[in-house]
Formats: sequence, C-alpha cells, structure tokens
Amino acid sequence: MAKKKLKQHVINRNWCKGCGICVSVCPKKVLELDELDKALAARPEACITCKLCEKICPDLAIIVETEEVDEEAKPHE
Repeated sequence: MAKKKLKQHVINRNWCKGCGICVSVCPKKVLELDELDKALAARPEACITCKLCEKICPDLAIIVETEEVDEEAKPHE
C-alpha cells in the first residue's frame, strides 16, 4: 500500500505577504515567518503532509509536494 511522504515545501516568496495564516494552522508547527515576514519550512521533518497550509494560503504561495512510498517494500524490523 502506498503512503504519501513529503518531498518538499515550495513557497513562492514573491507571492507570500507574510499574513501568518499558514503558520497558525500547521498542526506540527513546521512553518515560521522569517525576518522578512515570509513563510518558510523551519521543521520539514515534522510535516505530516496534511496540506492545510497549501489549502488555506490566500495568495496560493505554498505547494506541499509529496511522493508515494510503497510501505510493503520497506524491510520490517
């Protein structure tokens, strides 16, 4: 069975107006605003790929890219 895994966060810094909505909705606190008040993925390893940030961004500045990982291909511990 395939599972979605984070590939990367693509944040268009030209479109981001620094409203912070994405930061406030992220359940794992992956996103932060930098010194220029632009969104950045400060902790991408914590991302659960819920895509709430992508869905709620009023400027369409965030894309959460995922890839499928075959769970059955992983060796069991």
